[in-house]
Amino acid sequence: MSRRTIWGAQLTSVLLCALGLKFYYSTATPDELRWILAPTTLLVELLSSKSFEFESLTGYMSSDRMFVIAAPCAGVNFLITSFVLLNLRRLWRDGLQTVRWRYIPVAAVLAYAATLVANTMRIWIALHPVKVSWLTANQLHRLEGILVYFGFLLLLFMLTERSYSIKRFLLPLLIYYAMTLGIPLASGNWQQSATFWEHSAFVLVLPLILTGLAGLTRFAGYLGHPAKSCNPV
Repeated sequence: MSRRTIWGAQLTSVLLCALGLKFYYSTATPDELRWILAPTTLLVELLSSKSFEFESLTGYMSSDRMFVIAAPCAGVNFLITSFVLLNLRRLWRDGLQTVRWRYIPVAAVLAYAATLVANTMRIWIALHPVKVSWLTANQLHRLEGILVYFGFLLLLFMLTERSYSIKRFLLPLLIYYAMTLGIPLASGNWQQSATFWEHSAFVLVLPLILTGLAGLTRFAGYLGHPAKSCNPV
């Protein structure tokens, strides 16, 4: 089997896994999402000192019944995005060189761990809301979500990427755009949401700013630490 065929098979497998999980999540109940809601809730409890109890078909309800960690809080979309990012980064970097198949489940484990951390931070912020006079509560909630999830996506990319090329930072940006804007546009879900275009403005601008800052910071760090010479002084 040629390297091109293997590369294509690996890419197809990654995309099919992502689409399968996306389809599963679109109809999953809190009971079916306990594999990610339970550990997330445990971390939130440790971080916030709040206690939660699971209620079937509802999610994890706080003891004061003022907050629920439900299916939309599972962070599965971030899990899918992270999984796709890790695999595409590897396939793009190595080109048609042989990439071991075992990297796909390894990427799934890494994406799952990253999701637990990002999701815990997102929920913890939601438990401690702040007010900004020029933003509505929904706009602030949307802004916080984008900053947390895309920020952690960039961090995951920077921890696994060895290249200092600024253009490589376009990969997480484009994948994030595809997941948050491309899929809703392709499926027609945007027609059912009056706030879609406002959401799109946040999604387009904030990640672009974060990508630029991350790329410049990484590049500046590279310039500040030039390669050492082995020549004697």
